[in-house]
Amino acid sequence: MGSYKTKHMAVQQEIKSQLAKLLATEDLVVEHKQVSTAQFNVHTRVLTLPLWEKASNVVYDMLVGHEVGHSLFTPDVDWSLDLKVPQQFVNVVEDARIEKLMKRKYLGLAKTFYKGYKQLHAEDFFELNDEDITTFNLADRANLYFKVGSFLSLAFSSTEKSIVDMIGRCETFADTKKAAFVLYQYCLEEQKKEKESAKPEKGEGEVDLPEVYEDEGLEYDDLTIGEKEDEEPQVRTEESLKDKIQDLVDGDGVENVYIELPQLNLDTVIAKNEDIHQYIDDYFSHEQKENPVNFFRSVDADFIKFKRDAQREVSYLVKEFECRKAADAYARAATSKTGVLDTAHLHSYKFNEDLFKKVTIIPDGKNHGLVFVLDWSGSMQSVLQDTLKQLYNLLWFCKKVSIPFDVYAFTQEWRRTDIDYKSGALIPADTTPHYKKKEGVFKVDEEFTLMNLLTSKVSAQQLEQHMINIWRSVIPFTAGVAYRYPPRLVLSGTPLNESLIALHQILPKFQTDHKLQKVQCIIMTDGEANQLPYHKTVQRRWESLPYLGCRNINPDRCFLRDRKVGKTYKFGYYWHQFTDVFLRNLKDNFPDVNLIGIRILPPRDAKSFMKLYYPWGNSTLERDWSKLRSFIIRDSGYDVYFGMSSATLSQESEFDVEQDATKAQIKKAFVKSLKTKKLNKKVLGEFISLVV
Repeated sequence: MGSYKTKHMAVQQEIKSQLAKLLATEDLVVEHKQVSTAQFNVHTRVLTLPLWEKASNVVYDMLVGHEVGHSLFTPDVDWSLDLKVPQQFVNVVEDARIEKLMKRKYLGLAKTFYKGYKQLHAEDFFELNDEDITTFNLADRANLYFKVGSFLSLAFSSTEKSIVDMIGRCETFADTKKAAFVLYQYCLEEQKKEKESAKPEKGEGEVDLPEVYEDEGLEYDDLTIGEKEDEEPQVRTEESLKDKIQDLVDGDGVENVYIELPQLNLDTVIAKNEDIHQYIDDYFSHEQKENPVNFFRSVDADFIKFKRDAQREVSYLVKEFECRKAADAYARAATSKTGVLDTAHLHSYKFNEDLFKKVTIIPDGKNHGLVFVLDWSGSMQSVLQDTLKQLYNLLWFCKKVSIPFDVYAFTQEWRRTDIDYKSGALIPADTTPHYKKKEGVFKVDEEFTLMNLLTSKVSAQQLEQHMINIWRSVIPFTAGVAYRYPPRLVLSGTPLNESLIALHQILPKFQTDHKLQKVQCIIMTDGEANQLPYHKTVQRRWESLPYLGCRNINPDRCFLRDRKVGKTYKFGYYWHQFTDVFLRNLKDNFPDVNLIGIRILPPRDAKSFMKLYYPWGNSTLERDWSKLRSFIIRDSGYDVYFGMSSATLSQESEFDVEQDATKAQIKKAFVKSLKTKKLNKKVLGEFISLVV
């Protein structure tokens, strides 16, 4: 058996998982575990395959095809209750039946089974070397006939041939039971004759067939036999094959770990929009009572000026959106005949078939909605205000064209202990669990929260005030002002991956609530997130009971498993690859959602970020970055991933110079204005193309 280890490379098990699903024509859950034999749970539809790491590809494919055959065609019944036949005999007949049906269903599998069994025969998996096959009982020779009969010379008497033909004709499991009973009875009678050393009365090798075989119309209830004999006939080739296949399992191999996403409680995960702004209002009211100075005069004036200046960009977005929407609608316009005669064309009936009036129907565009996820981590401190400006541009655009939206910011600080600034009472930290912890699911930080900062559900006046609230809250992160930010809105870590888990429930709810056909999910961040550990039951030798602990993923053996879409996803070694797996899984669950990433980059980090996706470089991206300080990645987990310079976020496109400016100063300001407009239009135009 060691030859397999030296001759063949270890197979890629997850590729074989996909093979199993394709063969089963359903999204089976396929697991590779440290087990000796394959198992299929018909209730959970989980196919567990051993780690056949010593098997060649063709043998592995054959074994997978065989096990899928059982999953498709072997019913979940306890046949031993009414059929007192040893398991081996049922296995011989059922193996022949399900392999026949698999080869019939998938014609290409015939070659796989042929090559696979040829290899097993060459490696003596049936232990036939130095054996006289003519001395084997009929069950053994029938087993060899249906598995490796192409490579052996097998002889059967007329009675035996009738039984072998009966096995070959089995189409249903009821047929299997009937044939297994006949096969067992025949072998039992043969064994008795050998023990009695009596010659058969009807010629060599001939015995009376059980009555059941002669009566083809007999019901299965009539097949039941009594107690088993003291010495049962054995099917040695069935046992040999099973033992040898078990030898293909690498006993030292590490089994795969399949991890699933937890079902989160959105009531605890999401901080409600009204609660957030009530808290901000109470906090700022408290601050002003303590120090009756108008902290916000200059800050609010900056907001008003920004909003006024931003209307040009918003108008550009609206114009681009309407143009693309109209073009898309006309491209999908349908012209049809009305069935009403067009009298103006009656005279041309001899040469014109279009005698009926036509109507052109322009279909309505799809209903769209936007979900924003904003990075509220400490590393965003220097760029958060400028990021907010880009976000506000998009929100004003959404309001103009009546697109519903929700803005969430991920944080680990909202659930902290704080003061109720209206009553002065202490608000205890919220320790309500987000999900039910159990083995095999990812761990979600209990401090994780998605703050619903802004939403289109409120009135225009409320939205304006909420935008001012958030504007006021982020100014202290970068500017020297006379007030502090609300404590529960302090910047935190980067629970991006936890946010992607929450989106599995947020996105369909948002789509249903607003009756949308298409949803755009925009994630704005400036860095990578930590990989998540998973829950694992641990038994420590000094403790009597196990406890539910956590373990970090092993990229070589850990897979995300999604039973809903029937897929597994292998994790990579880098943090961004972990996030990409979650993004691909989101896309598979919600194909009508565009996942758009906006990565805010310090200029010095642009090339190193590109190399995460293009290790050998990408001249197009480098050229775009050099000219526009932005680029677009299309090979990540996002549908589109924008890289944008943090330095350009704050650049204004306004052409503004001093009254006494020199020609050189005027030229410089003009070039800067054009360059920034070009940057904005390229990125925003790409964004609009996704929204339409």
